[in-house]
Amino acid sequence: MTDRRVSLDDLGAWLIKGNADAVDLAARFAADPRVTGWCVRPGYRVRLMRAGQPVVFWASGSRGRLPYGVWGIGRIAATPEPAPPGEAWTAPLDLTILDESLRVRRDVLRADPRLAGAEVFRQPQAANPSYLTVAQFEALCGHLPAWAHGPVSAG
Repeated sequence: MTDRRVSLDDLGAWLIKGNADAVDLAARFAADPRVTGWCVRPGYRVRLMRAGQPVVFWASGSRGRLPYGVWGIGRIAATPEPAPPGEAWTAPLDLTILDESLRVRRDVLRADPRLAGAEVFRQPQAANPSYLTVAQFEALCGHLPAWAHGPVSAG
């Protein structure tokens, strides 16, 4: 598979993944649905992250356990700063996990032909951050309540 380079011209939203099999994300977000930061791998994508850009939280894991897919939406809060050597980088976020009834299941998104080519489906094991194109983010927003994402714009 080819790794498509992300450009600001076609960036709809960043996509941050969390593995709910590795960490009890359901319990964590039930206690506090706000996400103020998440680990990202340093590289050119992190250097493209800017305050105000949309970000989507994708919960992954064994398909039978929980309704995996888009669990939250928000914005990049600030440009990620380099971490000390040997430490993980963190993307500052202003993101809220949606109530369970508003989360968009992976199977629903995969069935949408506008989202079928999303990187999270093509390369599910790729490191954070992943991304959605402008068209893919617009398609995703059609599955979310309007108040959850505000105006569709990468800012």
